[in-house]
Amino acid sequence: MAQNTENPRASEARPTQQYATNMQGESPPTEDGYFRQVGRLTRQAIAKNPKADRAYRTTVGVVGGGATALGVVMMPLPGPGALVAIGGLSILATEFKTPAKVRDVSIKGLKAATAKAKELNEKRKAASTDPGN
Repeated sequence: MAQNTENPRASEARPTQQYATNMQGESPPTEDGYFRQVGRLTRQAIAKNPKADRAYRTTVGVVGGGATALGVVMMPLPGPGALVAIGGLSILATEFKTPAKVRDVSIKGLKAATAKAKELNEKRKAASTDPGN
């Protein structure tokens, strides 16, 4: 007796585009990835339940705040303290608007500091290879 090797539930493992709809019955944009669509739908489902919504926002606040605080503590130490702090702000920015603004400003400052450091490094290398010095 030949067994059917095809998994009948394989098509049910991931929701297809026709099932990945928002609460109004509209399909999300296709340029978003699968996980982004699922995340958006999950967040909409959590938002419907006030207790679950409060628990979710509290969890995001605690995890994001903890990561931000850890990054601030790590800043004077050697290592990626600023990146950890910006990562914590990014976690907070998924639910709260003010950390998103702070994150954007801090990323601009980080890019400016990186550009200045590269410029100074190039000047230092040019001065050390200059035979006149």
